[in-house]
Amino acid sequence: MKRKITVFIIIYICFLLQTTLFQALSLASISPNLIIIVVSSFGFMRGRGEGMYIGFITGLVFDIFYGTILGFYALVYMYVGYCNGMFRKFFFPDDIKLPMLLIAASDIIYNVAVYILKFVFRGQFHIIYYMLHVIIPELVYTLLIMIVLYPVLLKVNQKLEAIEKRSAAKFV
Repeated sequence: MKRKITVFIIIYICFLLQTTLFQALSLASISPNLIIIVVSSFGFMRGRGEGMYIGFITGLVFDIFYGTILGFYALVYMYVGYCNGMFRKFFFPDDIKLPMLLIAASDIIYNVAVYILKFVFRGQFHIIYYMLHVIIPELVYTLLIMIVLYPVLLKVNQKLEAIEKRSAAKFV
């Protein structure tokens, strides 16, 4: 229960930061995607099930406040969390290369999915423009913020795992 409350607080804080502070600090109207960092990080730290759960919850929150179709972002983030969860067996806490690579890939996949589902179906085929003016700048900005945010998420996860191990040892 403590894990779920903590993760919900992290989702809430990152959502607020993404939609308020980082919107004000946007560069050329591009802001980092903190939600991708949270979903990807917990996906490969905790596995497919939790990645999918966190992705669905964060996407649903984003859908409720900013979505035009309820469930669109929930579905996209859920798949991102699930796919990152498949890399759990390759996850080592002291290595930042895999998390950086997975978060970069997740951000690209997320933006391509948004482009396809929101623009291509409406007949707008400007992928090069979208790539140069949205996807790549957001990717760079997200990776810069990831360098600061990821260690915090890692420490929170390690503390929660230590608490879970202590409480599991009490019942044995």
